[in-house]
Amino acid sequence: MLGTQNRWQRELFVAAPLEHLIPEDHVLRRVDAAVDFSWLRDAVADCYCLDNGRPSIDPESALRLMLAGFLQGIVHDRKLLREAQVNIAIRWFCGYSLNDTLPDHSSLTRLRQRWGVSRFLALFEKTVQACVDAGLVAGDLVHIDATLVRADVSLDSLAKCHAQDVLKGNDDDPPLLSGPPVRQKRKKWTSRTDPDCAMATARRGHFTEPSYKTHVAADSRARVIVDVTVTPGDYNEGNEIAPQTDRVTRRLGKAPGTVTADAGYAYGKVYQALEERDVDPLIPVKAEPKPRGVIPLRRFKYDDKNKVVRCPQGKILSRSTKAWHGWYYKSSSTDCKSCSRRSACLSPKVDRRTVVISDGYAALLRARRRRHRWRYKETSIYRRHRGYIEGVNAEAKRWHGLARAARRGLENMAIQAYLTAAAINLKRLATG
Repeated sequence: MLGTQNRWQRELFVAAPLEHLIPEDHVLRRVDAAVDFSWLRDAVADCYCLDNGRPSIDPESALRLMLAGFLQGIVHDRKLLREAQVNIAIRWFCGYSLNDTLPDHSSLTRLRQRWGVSRFLALFEKTVQACVDAGLVAGDLVHIDATLVRADVSLDSLAKCHAQDVLKGNDDDPPLLSGPPVRQKRKKWTSRTDPDCAMATARRGHFTEPSYKTHVAADSRARVIVDVTVTPGDYNEGNEIAPQTDRVTRRLGKAPGTVTADAGYAYGKVYQALEERDVDPLIPVKAEPKPRGVIPLRRFKYDDKNKVVRCPQGKILSRSTKAWHGWYYKSSSTDCKSCSRRSACLSPKVDRRTVVISDGYAALLRARRRRHRWRYKETSIYRRHRGYIEGVNAEAKRWHGLARAARRGLENMAIQAYLTAAAINLKRLATG
């Protein structure tokens, strides 16, 4: 017999608890069993008045609500509250019954402003520690990569930076480098609605767009995110790998044995920083640029101890002025004038040879020699790098809402990145 269902016959009361209506393998049920959020109330107690005012939303319920959204890829507060209105699993996970009134979406906005970035950073670090305690993090091999996140602005909000405003702003900034002043990189475009973002492009040949850059470090065992930070889109990722390694060391209690990264991190200062921290850098070295019609830099011998460079003829090039990424080394015009290889080393209009030795150049040379000696083990580890770390970035963008900034400002972007990383780690903890 063909059965029928009266869809208008509704129950007046729900006799069973909401927990009984949620499948045993539901991700929110697993996360609830794996993590304890009781620490949050004490962590945010200083953000509230103790003896007056209206009672606020329970901090744990609010955090659970945001995490439930990021676990399901819902990063906008309005959409999250609409989903929570009809989603029994979210109501149960946050501690709301069917008859309870959910908070307004604006309450979550005010809560993020009140708590600040530090509380969400603490949440992320709690998830890392939980994964460490569960044995999901080895700490021997860490993969690092950066990815661009589209800012929440339109192209109509872009405006050219005025030179006088840039110069005025740079006058108050502390010097980035010691020594003589050098040319600083200036922004050509800025967004009037979100000045924290910067114009950047993901790959050569593509158009630039206002973006932020997330720097992610993931452990190799279970792809747990052990560090994440956010910078403007034009920030060089090579400047971030050293502090990232320090933060990973602090959270794991030991320095990672090996760090892998792509060729975008192949700078001398990166290799030097990792060597100083007793970390093996598994980063492919970029090929040396080929000069036009002159003897290449690799034929010059660099003495790191005495800070001098010797040309192929044995003449000394002394350190001259500071460059953006290193130092200029210049030869003596007298030595070059009497040199038998002058025509092969200098153009007709130049009377001396000038080379640029980048910061950490000695470490870069050692990395080039090691790259030629890579064996099967090193090659196989690096081949897994792309699948591991880029897979994590793709997972964060496709399934957890990190493809585009949900709100404006560097702090809001950092909160979004911490919540995304915490959601991914909780998913690893729940399923691992």
